[in-house]
Amino acid sequence: MPHLPVAVIGGGQAGLSVSHFLMRRGLEHLVFEKHSIGHAWRAERWDSFCLVTPNWQCRLPGFPYPGPDPDGFMVRDDIVRYVEDFAARVKPPIREGVAVTALGRRRDGTFTLSTGAGDFTASNVVVAVSGYHLPVIPREAERLPEGVLQLHSSRYKNPGQLPPGGVLVVGTGQSGCQIAEDLHLAGRQVHVSLGSAPRSPRRYRGRDAIRWLDEMGQYRMTVADHPKGRAVRRQANHYMTGRDGGREIDLRRFAAEGMKLYGRLADVRGTALSFKPDLRAKLDAADAVYLGIRAMIDRHIAETGIAAPAAAPYVPAWEPDGEPLALDLAAAGISAVVWATGFRSDWSWIDVPAFTGSGYPEHDRGVTAVPGLMVVGLPWLNSWGSGRFSGIAEDAEHVVDAIVARTVPAEVAALRPMLRQA
Repeated sequence: MPHLPVAVIGGGQAGLSVSHFLMRRGLEHLVFEKHSIGHAWRAERWDSFCLVTPNWQCRLPGFPYPGPDPDGFMVRDDIVRYVEDFAARVKPPIREGVAVTALGRRRDGTFTLSTGAGDFTASNVVVAVSGYHLPVIPREAERLPEGVLQLHSSRYKNPGQLPPGGVLVVGTGQSGCQIAEDLHLAGRQVHVSLGSAPRSPRRYRGRDAIRWLDEMGQYRMTVADHPKGRAVRRQANHYMTGRDGGREIDLRRFAAEGMKLYGRLADVRGTALSFKPDLRAKLDAADAVYLGIRAMIDRHIAETGIAAPAAAPYVPAWEPDGEPLALDLAAAGISAVVWATGFRSDWSWIDVPAFTGSGYPEHDRGVTAVPGLMVVGLPWLNSWGSGRFSGIAEDAEHVVDAIVARTVPAEVAALRPMLRQA
């Protein structure tokens, strides 16, 4: 059975970044990627998808954004090209199309890997498979009529993919809001059931809000320093978009333009849907975060004396007349439902005692309590940028440092008998 000093599971930007640092340290390793490099960006994003973070935040190790528009937002095909070009620079030892189906550990501490290319053992393993594994569609979906097309946001491509008629989008995280906008701009009648994600300013007082927040050190804040601690890992991302040069997503403005908004989905009975009476509360909560970010930037400008243009007071573009509690899909002419309801993790293939009671990998900056087992690429592994292009380099280097720290002493110990003979 082939033995590897280091096995890296996952050939996305996280696994490729780990490979970059392993190669710099001269550590032999092999990367297993069950699909192909750039697969998730290529196959699981819609046609108009683009980053919500500016291009200057794309800082893979030794490979910052190389294009002419650092303040712009890469579209899907450019993101794929960026990852592929990074891989071409790294030249990792990678086996594409090879899935790791089981990871175990022997009593002597050696890891065992079952893969589509046979079995391997390894002294160290880095799991770099993100935390978004299985699309979540609530069981209520089973009660919708067969004639209504249903798909998860990871399978949505463009408005033309859906049959004529209205569309219900369930969920208002980044994907749900951007898909709702995509359909709205295409002239479709869009209905949206809101979730609890907050929203963010896009450009505020002369700069992109992310530029301000980066200057204020918000993205260097670690989990240990965050007021919410590790609970921040369960926090939904703020919604906005990089489309057409970047702009805010304001569901109130969309509603003023004809989009229909509802509270959280409560129940499904055939074509009859019911909603919780929390539409106004969810809009207000998203706005509270939005205004909180603006106030934080205002304080920073005042404290530092930066010359910045004044901002107009925020005035809501729309207020609901009441709480819409019901919707009949047939009566409203709705032919499709897009479930923008997120993903859940699936670590069932890992038979190693490295998880919390909730099934999340227990780690300190990616280093688990199981010697030699590392994780990387998870949201808030250490900071806001951990699951993104902006912070993956620091995390990858940290786990490689941990591997080196436990590998080098073993190598020195193996040399001691030869040194004594000399």
